[in-house]
Amino acid sequence: MKKFDVIVVGSGPAGSVAAYHLAQNGISTAVVEREKLPRYKTCGGGVTYRARKLFPVDISPIVEKEFYASDLVFPIEQLHFKVKRNRPIISMVMRDSLDHFLLKAAEAQGAIVLDETEVKAIDCNGKITLHTATDEALEARYVIAADGALSPVAKMCGWKDERHLIPALEYELTVPEHDFEKLSQTVRFDIDAIPYGYAWNFPKKKHLSIGVASAKRGKVNLHEYYRKYLTTLGVTEIIHEEKHGYQIPLSPRKDGFSKSGVLLTGDAAGFADPVTAEGISNSALSGRIAAEAIIASLPYPHKLDELYSNKLKESLLPQLKLGRFLADIFYDKTWIRKPLFHRYGQPLCEALTDVFMGERDYPHDAMKRAGKYLKELVVAG
Repeated sequence: MKKFDVIVVGSGPAGSVAAYHLAQNGISTAVVEREKLPRYKTCGGGVTYRARKLFPVDISPIVEKEFYASDLVFPIEQLHFKVKRNRPIISMVMRDSLDHFLLKAAEAQGAIVLDETEVKAIDCNGKITLHTATDEALEARYVIAADGALSPVAKMCGWKDERHLIPALEYELTVPEHDFEKLSQTVRFDIDAIPYGYAWNFPKKKHLSIGVASAKRGKVNLHEYYRKYLTTLGVTEIIHEEKHGYQIPLSPRKDGFSKSGVLLTGDAAGFADPVTAEGISNSALSGRIAAEAIIASLPYPHKLDELYSNKLKESLLPQLKLGRFLADIFYDKTWIRKPLFHRYGQPLCEALTDVFMGERDYPHDAMKRAGKYLKELVVAG
């Protein structure tokens, strides 16, 4: 039986960042991944500057494009805002390259990588035992679940799933050179291109990543809205098209994030941003927080749950709560959003970009301001 202080299940940003910090502090760490590495990962591949600052290493070697400007379009209101920064707002990567790069950095710190190793069962009695598909058993004092939105580890360990999971559809698209030249100049988000959601165009080195996501409960024909969005963008011909569907958790779990030495991070915990559905930043952040909680708890193992909970409450959870409130206005209460963006559109887009840049959090007085504006609307109406 192979024994480690910590086993991280999943080799995405949450898992690799956690493993990096643990191994850097001399903690015996293994990263377990069911796929053969490097592996393809469905994702738009847009890395915000906030995420880049949260990574423990510089990812410049695997960045395909950097965008210092971004377009936010509200087609129904016929509004179009552009924001610019002197540092990249969004950097384009292929997720297999990003994940492998971060994992190699963790490996360089001393983490052991075990790919093609699928966890089939977990026993949590004192030391934690992971049983794998090859009948090999792994033992650890702690486990970090970084195994994505569907998180088999969370299911095995008895977590309920009451998260709000939304569907997303993304296509890797090769188009004629004249279309690519036109569409590769900027990152673009089109709000309401799909009900209760948005569409995006992320230009990569030689192709486009175009997708749609909706928070609407019930059945939504994502493919239909994707085709409409291609018309909006003016795509005249498709040379090659590769379709990928996935789910994004837009609400955190309600029954906690740690128990019996197992900690949930990233999408497994439901930490994607409720406004943008961007998950890489909070995955990296929660991976670091999980590592910090384990390091701090080593002399006091019984305090791990409390330490992890408190660290999340200090930073991440309040932002998710505010984000949920803002997303409700942004996508559901459009009667508030429309006059709001007609009146304050550019400043609001600048503020959202500051969040992307990691220069500010969602404002804690957002609810108060929204309530005040709501009263103004009611009086004016």
